[in-house]
Amino acid sequence: MALANFFVKRGGDVLPTRMVMSIAMAITVLPLALFAPLPPANLWPNIIGAVMVHWIYQFAMIRALHRGDLSFVFPVMRGLAPLATATLAVFVLGEQLSPLAITGLIVACAAILVYASPTGTTHTQRKLDRTAMFWSVATAIGIGAYSVVDAHVARAMPTTLTFVVWLFLLDWIGITVVTCWARRGRLWSAIRPQLKTGILGGVVGTLSYGAAIYAFTLSDAAMVSALRETSVLFAALLGCHFLNESFGKRRVFAAAILAAALVMMQIS
Repeated sequence: MALANFFVKRGGDVLPTRMVMSIAMAITVLPLALFAPLPPANLWPNIIGAVMVHWIYQFAMIRALHRGDLSFVFPVMRGLAPLATATLAVFVLGEQLSPLAITGLIVACAAILVYASPTGTTHTQRKLDRTAMFWSVATAIGIGAYSVVDAHVARAMPTTLTFVVWLFLLDWIGITVVTCWARRGRLWSAIRPQLKTGILGGVVGTLSYGAAIYAFTLSDAAMVSALRETSVLFAALLGCHFLNESFGKRRVFAAAILAAALVMMQIS
């Protein structure tokens, strides 16, 4: 997901880039619909609920990417996601964490606080960091929510492929409606520069999250989420080297500790 979000951020205008990405994901899975069993009728409300949770997450993520650097917002929103996932999984899925996993979560949260502390020297820069932090935390909660919901629904489906296909076939609708409204009168001019990065991000996103949904059916949602979030380092490096975003020794240290803590949670 680090690479997918890198493509979204690099596109410049995050909203239409994310729209193109979501449509590309739907087109990517469309041929697979011929091979996936239809969802049982009683599970359609679950699928619609999962799609709506994804919409909420996407809008929070777009705000976070608009307000902050990728190397700042991505480690925060993805680093807090395992904590959100683990907390929600206790109540929704009945999953429990070992003492080592809880220790990993605490260390990860401490690393995030160090990583995300204000870096600007002016009041305006510090205010921007706080706004980006708010939306990053909201995105993390959204990630936790969709991880738990997707794990629950995927486990109830006839096959994992059924859920992957129908999630992506419906997911693009919300972001497309919002983009058409927000960029009305200049929709094509907003979309055209984002086509390449959006399509690339869509293909990468389909592969990465499709694999994650499959993993949700094999292991605890919190463990899968923790393993996914080691991508924070890749996002920070991508933002630093390709988007000319600052990094610094403090963030190098904090990001490394964060990744180590997430791995600790996984091996527990």
